[in-house]
Amino acid sequence: MPLFDVHAHLSDARLLNSIEEVLKRAEEAGVRSILANGLNPQDNARVLELSQRYPMVKPCFGFYPVDAVLAEMREQGIEYPRDAPLFDKEEGIGWVAEHIGQAFAVGEIGLDGHWVPTSLWGAQEEVFRRLVKLAIEAGKAIVIHTRKREERAFQLLKELGAKRVNWHCFGGKLRLAREIAEHGHFLSIPSNAYRNEAFRKMLAALPRESILFETDCPYLSPEPGRPSEPADVLRVAELAAELWKEPLKIVVERVSENFTRLFGVEP
Repeated sequence: MPLFDVHAHLSDARLLNSIEEVLKRAEEAGVRSILANGLNPQDNARVLELSQRYPMVKPCFGFYPVDAVLAEMREQGIEYPRDAPLFDKEEGIGWVAEHIGQAFAVGEIGLDGHWVPTSLWGAQEEVFRRLVKLAIEAGKAIVIHTRKREERAFQLLKELGAKRVNWHCFGGKLRLAREIAEHGHFLSIPSNAYRNEAFRKMLAALPRESILFETDCPYLSPEPGRPSEPADVLRVAELAAELWKEPLKIVVERVSENFTRLFGVEP
């Protein structure tokens, strides 16, 4: 059964400028589906265009939780290292709503308390709520970004009745990760798990029926000094085989079944 990457940023210049080679290496590694996650209307449009050119690219449209309040952050003089365009909440939500029929999933969306000050948490939550409701109404799975606000994000998702959810690159406590898995949500382990003890521990400890694989490329590389790319999910699968003491083929089959349960199609 094929491998997949449930969280990639193929529109990033580090990958986009050599996209043909990146996708070829992914295919050679056994990857058949790459979920390209958008951050804002401009990025979503790039993701859509890539998906129209390359069938293995599955478009996910979102409004990154920092981008959702970035205009307000800049008005307050709060620095943010990524050079992102400004969109107000209605533009961001409206783009997703208009194109949701073309989306494989909705993401990435969520809550971020690392960059975003507490004074803007309410505005951030409003955007999150509205996007989750859009996804549920459209029957789309959701890809979640959380940083420093994992408990609150989980609370809101339960309140809103979101069932088809993947938590990308979960940075909270293992206790909460177990609660999320018990609730029926999925958690995707990134390709730097080889050198990140927290992700390695989650891969070993969480129920195997809750695990998915991702790269968050070009971030979280398994090898320092180079961008990650979708082919690196093979490294996660190999690590899972080592930790679970199972053949690689069985690991890939198991997580592929998880993919199908969440997204409704085989990878």
